[in-house]
Amino acid sequence: MQKYRVIISGGGTGGHIFPAIAIANALKALSPNIEILFIGAEGRMEMEKVPAAGYNIKGLWISGLQRSLTLKNLSFPFKLISSLFKAKKILKQFKPDVAVGVGGYASGPMLHVAAKSGIPALLQEQNSYPGITNKLLANKVQKICVAYDGMERFFPKEKIMLTGNPVRKDIRNLDGKKARGVEYFKIDPDKKTLLIIGGSLGARTINLAIEASLNIYAENDIQVIWQTGKAYFEKAKTACVKYADKGIYAHEFISKMDYAYAVADFVVSRSGAISVSELCLVKRPVILIPSPNVAEDHQTKNAMALVVHNAALLVKDFEAVDKLANEVLNLSNNIELQEKLKQNIAQLGKADAAEVIANEVISLIEK
Repeated sequence: MQKYRVIISGGGTGGHIFPAIAIANALKALSPNIEILFIGAEGRMEMEKVPAAGYNIKGLWISGLQRSLTLKNLSFPFKLISSLFKAKKILKQFKPDVAVGVGGYASGPMLHVAAKSGIPALLQEQNSYPGITNKLLANKVQKICVAYDGMERFFPKEKIMLTGNPVRKDIRNLDGKKARGVEYFKIDPDKKTLLIIGGSLGARTINLAIEASLNIYAENDIQVIWQTGKAYFEKAKTACVKYADKGIYAHEFISKMDYAYAVADFVVSRSGAISVSELCLVKRPVILIPSPNVAEDHQTKNAMALVVHNAALLVKDFEAVDKLANEVLNLSNNIELQEKLKQNIAQLGKADAAEVIANEVISLIEK
């Protein structure tokens, strides 16, 4: 069997990294002797998460342009030149058969150099509104895998393939995991459990809303598994101390998300593309709070793709501190609404996206 070599580049947040790892795992399943090298941005979370998943990664000295005028932007041209040189060097050494870009800072230099060298390339766009990196690369690649309809507004129509977003394999099957999750999170299996996920880096508004209403959840016998992100963790951990006997715990980052979903009765989440894709597959009632700090308000668009199908509830970011606790309590007490949301969200999931994209990557090599 021929040994294929694949570069996967991109990262910055879990929304880029976890789909990349899902694609890599699907490629390994298709072709066990395939060699995969990840390219990330130095200092970003992919430099930790990718090796933890069992893959090699090299870092580029690259970051994004700030939207406002800032001194950090002055270093951008130097970082870009440095990254392009290093990407060329990696390309020469690794000799990939194909390059895959998942968005994020590192994707730009690597995919640009690969395409210029005649190496076939594929983009995976998670969101309903693409990031600047993928928009700039669209004309240089052969295939663009997307998760939403209507993406011909941004990309050449003939290159688009609607695949859905790749989701971690462990999340696709939660059967039998509730008991392990109960033990892992040290919670009561007979109490209702609320899972809070503001994204891999946390979400300030959600954190403020949860901290302000911990007493309400405690009084109503609702356990809380709260992923805070790094910046808010110490504050959240201190706030949770007096509620530990009520099953209310803060976590900086949850690595066993399959366990978290398995024990959750309902979920509060940002509406990043990967969170939405995961929620469709785990079939839990969800309250979405779109981040207002993203390009073209794409998280609201992601959320509305569920809300219009009565598959999720929505609370606006600026209303979260005042309204979220009441929404959680209403959902907790309304079994009929929970069932309706679960049934409707289940209709929107695409479980095989990683395999479909992996097949397309192999197809590009073989062409």
